[in-house]
Amino acid sequence: MDNFQIETAQNVSIQQNVAGIGERILAYLIDLLILIAYFVLTIFILASFGIDSNSTASVAIFFMIISIPAFLYFLFLEAFWNGRTFGKAALNLRVVKIDGSKPGFGSYFVRWIMRTIDISLTSGGIAVFTILLNGKGQRLGDIAAGTTVINEHKKVSLRQTLLEDIPEDYIPKYPQVTVFSDADIQKVKTVYNQSRFSGKHNVIVKLADKLATTMQITPDEKPLQFVDRVLKDYNYYTQL
Repeated sequence: MDNFQIETAQNVSIQQNVAGIGERILAYLIDLLILIAYFVLTIFILASFGIDSNSTASVAIFFMIISIPAFLYFLFLEAFWNGRTFGKAALNLRVVKIDGSKPGFGSYFVRWIMRTIDISLTSGGIAVFTILLNGKGQRLGDIAAGTTVINEHKKVSLRQTLLEDIPEDYIPKYPQVTVFSDADIQKVKTVYNQSRFSGKHNVIVKLADKLATTMQITPDEKPLQFVDRVLKDYNYYTQL
């Protein structure tokens, strides 16, 4: 499943990992098993009290105790547990707004009411079809509510760590990079990668100037090459 980037009201870009279709189906199956277990347990409890299932009172009790909580399971859990159900929580999934704002009860209600079309009436066929075609992990309920489901499990890649892919014959140029700490270089790498991704060359220029000033040098490379060189040199000197 594709990732997508949201822009918050504070103009901060956030990269989100859209939950895969397999993860969402598995989360739903976990929730379904919980509901089945709930139904079975409640039936045993009712039977233990000797309630006659043929009486009107027994039918009313059965409806109130079993049907209503199960009917509202997805709505109430997502609305009051920050976009999660037990199935979603087990797989680190959560419902979020596409625009980066916090989903309100209305958003969860729209998703919930659309479950009838997305999942119940079509056995999930429309939901799966829409999610696969949408590209942002949205079923019809998500599209109507402006939401999607993300995977909050952090997948750390080499690009997100301090490590740099350095050739064996690499020759460093700036021993002054040792004035920085691991935390400093991690921030530099984060800003550098995000700026390259979003095409913000002016940020890289300012970053290069800041690095050069701190290192008390005058680099002869262009800002992009200089920052890349600083990252590699830091790895060279600190991993010896």
